[in-house]
Amino acid sequence: MKNTNDVEDLRTSETWWADIKTHRVAFEAWLHDQYRGEVTAAARIEALRDAFAEPGTHAARVLTSIADQERTHARWIAELLVARGLAPGRLDAEERYWKQTLPAVVDLETGAAIGAHAENMRLERIEAIAGDDAAEPDVRAVFRRILPQERFHARAFRSLTTAAAMEKTARAHELGRRVLGLAP
Repeated sequence: MKNTNDVEDLRTSETWWADIKTHRVAFEAWLHDQYRGEVTAAARIEALRDAFAEPGTHAARVLTSIADQERTHARWIAELLVARGLAPGRLDAEERYWKQTLPAVVDLETGAAIGAHAENMRLERIEAIAGDDAAEPDVRAVFRRILPQERFHARAFRSLTTAAAMEKTARAHELGRRVLGLAP
């Protein structure tokens, strides 16, 4: 097990992907995690919207759109799981990143900042997968479909926050990356 307190033990998205894609059990567990992550992201984004965005506002509409797209991503990843003979139902897992970051959310701006940080981190991984011509074709195709929507999510969250909120939440995000074993 990696000691995520040591910078030299942290991995880039590229080294993480190179390792995961070559180990069937780890790859399948990761696919389950992706499914769970997309499903729970939709619910988390709707909770942010309901807590801090006035109904009918631009922020509420943007957050609703992002949540809907996360559900679409969950469906696409569920199809990958089913194609491999796996059931896409596992939603119980420790949410290491979110334990570090959600306490920093106190308003729409800090919630959107955490969303922007998380989407930027996710973009690194998706770009590594989508850009890997040696990845399994169905996996690469799904993540190439997800990529433009995730880019939109990162931009949209950024538009709902401020530089001050991004800075205020940066430490929580870095702690979240570290518990995932990802280099900054």
